[in-house]
Amino acid sequence: MLEIPHLYHLAIAAEWDPAATADYTTSTVGRTLEDEGFIHLSLARQVAWVAQQFYVDSDVVLLEIDPAKVTARVQFEEAPGTDDAFPHLYGPVPRAAIVAASPVPRGADGAHDFTGLLPDPI
Repeated sequence: MLEIPHLYHLAIAAEWDPAATADYTTSTVGRTLEDEGFIHLSLARQVAWVAQQFYVDSDVVLLEIDPAKVTARVQFEEAPGTDDAFPHLYGPVPRAAIVAASPVPRGADGAHDFTGLLPDPI
């Protein structure tokens, strides 16, 4: 069986409630699991690209998700306009699967700075 590394999701900081206990159901900016049919996730190497494409004007929280603790299917699918397959979760993220929620600072250039928040590339 293929082992999936930790997965990541960017949450809008103003919408993230660390005290919530319900499953997480935001798919992407302005869209829910119900709207989209799945929750957009990323591998560590994809997070900065996602932030640059979709979250440039938003303060975000990086959610680290343990795939062993999700109960729905994770499927890798190619994103339109890319040559990369992104993980999609076809169900909610159980709160117990969110092992870290880290506010993402901005660098001097205003871009999101993931230094120290993601594992080093292999």
